[in-house]
Amino acid sequence: MEYASTPDRIDHIWLTFTLDYSVEMRAALNTISRRNRELGFDPRIRLGVIKQVYEELPAHGIFECDGFDYATLEEHANIFYEYHNQKEMNVILLEKIARAILVEVWGDIYAHRHNGIHQIHSRRASCAVAEDIIGRDGALKLYYMDENASELLLFKFCGQP
Repeated sequence: MEYASTPDRIDHIWLTFTLDYSVEMRAALNTISRRNRELGFDPRIRLGVIKQVYEELPAHGIFECDGFDYATLEEHANIFYEYHNQKEMNVILLEKIARAILVEVWGDIYAHRHNGIHQIHSRRASCAVAEDIIGRDGALKLYYMDENASELLLFKFCGQP
């Protein structure tokens, strides 16, 4: 879990993982929207889950993506997005991540104090962010050992379609 001297600044869970067993990266998963909260909007995250079965695990590495859009997924699946407060998101994410044997992450790569991936959520305009970015959504896919199950986790903020 993210740590900060001021609890109001905590808004992520960090998932640290390795690529090809050598390069370490950190995925920053939002557990609340600080922007929405600061502007008086609902700060909770809406989580949608697509359950799938895989035949084989994907290759390790970083790959360019031609675009990732929740709207395309929503055309082909009935995805129910459920609101979760920060504590609920922490529990849900930590439990799911602990069971995973492999993760896939869609988002933007960054290098700050460490290498990482952020923007792991819908990039459409929201209550607090006017910029409407289409085709560059982020997501997290978790692969489990049991029954070759996987879950694609989709994250939305207040006001996103």
